[in-house]
Amino acid sequence: MNGSSGAPLGGGLLVAGTTSDAGKSVVTAGICRWLARKGVKVAPFKAQNMSLNSFVTREGAEIGRAQAMQAAAARVEPSALMNPVLLKPGSDRSSQVVLMGKPVGELSARGYHAGRQEQLLGTVTDCLQELRRTHDAVICEGAGSPAEINLRRTDIVNMGIARAARIPAVVVGDIDRGGVFASFFGTTALLSPEDQALVAGYLVNKFRGDVTLLEPGLDMLKELTGRPALGVLPFAHGLGIDEEDGLRVSLRGAVRESVVAPPHGADVLRVAVAAVPLMSNFTDVDALAAEPGVVVRFVDRPEELADADLVVLPGTRGTVRALQWLRERGIADAVRRRAAEGRPVLGICGGFQMLGERIEDEVESKAGTVDGLGLLPVRVRFAAEKTLARPSGEALGEPVEGYEIHHGVAEIDGGEPFLAGCRSGAVWGTHWHGSLESDGFRRAFLRRVAADAGRAFVPAPDTSFAALREEQLDKLGDLIEEHADTAALLRLIEDGVPAGLPFVPPGAPPIPPPRTPAAPAAASPAPAHRTTLEGGTP
Repeated sequence: MNGSSGAPLGGGLLVAGTTSDAGKSVVTAGICRWLARKGVKVAPFKAQNMSLNSFVTREGAEIGRAQAMQAAAARVEPSALMNPVLLKPGSDRSSQVVLMGKPVGELSARGYHAGRQEQLLGTVTDCLQELRRTHDAVICEGAGSPAEINLRRTDIVNMGIARAARIPAVVVGDIDRGGVFASFFGTTALLSPEDQALVAGYLVNKFRGDVTLLEPGLDMLKELTGRPALGVLPFAHGLGIDEEDGLRVSLRGAVRESVVAPPHGADVLRVAVAAVPLMSNFTDVDALAAEPGVVVRFVDRPEELADADLVVLPGTRGTVRALQWLRERGIADAVRRRAAEGRPVLGICGGFQMLGERIEDEVESKAGTVDGLGLLPVRVRFAAEKTLARPSGEALGEPVEGYEIHHGVAEIDGGEPFLAGCRSGAVWGTHWHGSLESDGFRRAFLRRVAADAGRAFVPAPDTSFAALREEQLDKLGDLIEEHADTAALLRLIEDGVPAGLPFVPPGAPPIPPPRTPAAPAAASPAPAHRTTLEGGTP
């Protein structure tokens, strides 16, 4: 296949799903790692992502954290091309729109789907085409379900992008939820004939038990739809990859499903993470959970802080709202008592802002001036322009790297410098995400926490978070290599859509004509690519 410039395009594949959380992200990452190990130059792609977990690329672009993880699986540097549209929810009804790595406005869900989304199709197809020009293969991840018939007219992430780029799709179903055969059949039967013609097969995810018991159903599914099952992936515990759309743990559950390794010293270290509203980049604490003897839990009640050796206030898309939540639940008072007793508290990004004396916010919440917890000598003013950076430095005698994603500008008047933030007593605050992934710094920080908490905890001397992440990505590659029909997947990627895929009735109902949207209040600044969002900025 050739691009508009005449240059040949690499192969492509869309990984769609019967539902959200069916396993699209992990399957996409697994296919990327499998191909990378074969020497294929592969890149991930997600046209539109809704997530509060994001990452900053080396060129200063904000993308979904899942796409950064998938780029690591593909062994390539993450880029804004891999996630051209990122939606960061600020409430149940509105999201900040990040286009090509930069925020361009705040839109309601109705406003986004009432014409704005369609305008972005040119941008996302340009990005996908550029990736296909420079890579042998591009593995695209869908969002939600391709059979969301109420949103099909404006779809740019599922069959909309598959149709535009003429790439085949495989549909992933989570059998652990039950009803996977109905989900596969129903998903296919609710697509239009043109969309169905691109659906080439199915992948069963999270299977437990004897696969031979499943095979008769897979054979019947092929008879009904004319499409094969391309693999049955077993349920795998503790994959520990970066999450995208939600927190896959209960508020009082341990991080992921990982088993805490025995402590290197005499004691374990208990970490309580406040499960604040609109929590962002909760992946910051994954590196803590990777340490032998560190138990990380998300909590939402003040009494759950009592036995914690470290309390973490994480990042959030709604700092003022999260601060109010802490106060309403009594957690704010519990954190203050801890600080007065010299017991460790760490604030990251929004959590750092909440620990300060005052917040002036006319951007995010528009709440004006709000008192913080008063535990750090910091005043925060929210700026219209977002800070996106990849800083590096030194703390506690160790090199540290991180990334910054925030509107808040901190004015620090005292304390001890700490990662462009500050420390006062046992209270630490920084805008840097990802700093705990720096192994030497993490060990030094945990030693200080253990000393302040009076715990005989000793960090293991050889824990490498980067190596553990590589192991997890290799596990995903193994799942594909060992349990998927890799020959069939290669044919789809290299040869494109197979001919003669049958239509499964009834097909999608007719798409209703678009409603005329309300006139925009103001025009947004034009992004670098050829389409623009209309409808105003915050």
